[in-house]
Amino acid sequence: MRETVGVDDSTCQLRDILDRVGDKWSVLVMTLLGGGPMRYSELQRAIEGISQRMLTLTLRSLERDGLVERNVTPTSPPRVDYTLTQVGQTLSTEVAGLMTWAEQHRDYVAASRLRYDTSRPA
Repeated sequence: MRETVGVDDSTCQLRDILDRVGDKWSVLVMTLLGGGPMRYSELQRAIEGISQRMLTLTLRSLERDGLVERNVTPTSPPRVDYTLTQVGQTLSTEVAGLMTWAEQHRDYVAASRLRYDTSRPA
């Protein structure tokens, strides 16, 4: 029989990290930044469907977690670039593998969803 995992258990605390790195917006931001530094506006243009608020929240969360660094160049107006930290780069490699898997299997998943949805009574 399997034991339950308590809230204070270190395994349970991993949920917080997995929530961050498993979030769809975080995955997309990390994938883009894996190609090098980008400005906020470049990220927003590259991620279809993300709102300004959600991109800001995602970048702040990734920065808070030590995965993304915000670099301000004091010009007029200030230039802000986002880059992956060293630890963020190691995660970016893993995220790239997940993105590759998703691209290779998206048709399969779409067909499976359609098959499931059409086989269920309304």
